[in-house]
Amino acid sequence: MNQTAAKNIYEEGQVVLINKPLKWTSFDVVRKIRNTTKAKTGHAGTLDPLATGLLICCTGKMTKKINEYQAQEKEYTGTFTLGAVTPTYDLESEPVDFKPLDGIDEEKVRAATAQFMGAQKQLPPIHSAIKQNGKPIYELARKGVEVKVEPRDVFIAEFEITNVELPVVHFRVVCSTGTYIRSLANDFGAALGCGGYMSSLCRTRIGEFRLEDAWEIEDFIEKVKK
Repeated sequence: MNQTAAKNIYEEGQVVLINKPLKWTSFDVVRKIRNTTKAKTGHAGTLDPLATGLLICCTGKMTKKINEYQAQEKEYTGTFTLGAVTPTYDLESEPVDFKPLDGIDEEKVRAATAQFMGAQKQLPPIHSAIKQNGKPIYELARKGVEVKVEPRDVFIAEFEITNVELPVVHFRVVCSTGTYIRSLANDFGAALGCGGYMSSLCRTRIGEFRLEDAWEIEDFIEKVKK
């Protein structure tokens, strides 16, 4: 595809599925697509830098669909690590408050999922992109400014423990938009009485869009430039 043809196609509007690389921000991916296609680009749902997986990017006229795609059900896989907590609920910060896992076994881990199923109120992390007074609250939290977050209505349709290798617990979650898996990790550890944090995360589905259909970013750029 020559550059002129590519530009016309992406300016007209395309949905591009990308497997977001580890340590990239979602906007890093948007910027790379925008710079390559020269088209207006946005994404339908932020992934944290330490998460990987499906990122829906929309170009041109398809950016009008972003809110529709963002509202759809999401599926994630990943790991929680039990026996400590972190301020960010993931490995963006160092684990603290270590506790022994005495009395915690696979049966208790699996049983603890039941209380998180269905409709519930979830408290987002203070280290998140939610805005307060026009600024992402993670910026305020990093500066030591007191941040107050309100619980959000979320829905967890499926919460499956796929493997237990204590202190690491492997999971699969199907949930509504607005659900923070980091908060789920923190709350799950609290329910077990030992603390926990999210140690890896991959988004595998948004609505009918699936990770197996996504491009690696390098492959997508190469395709456009041909």
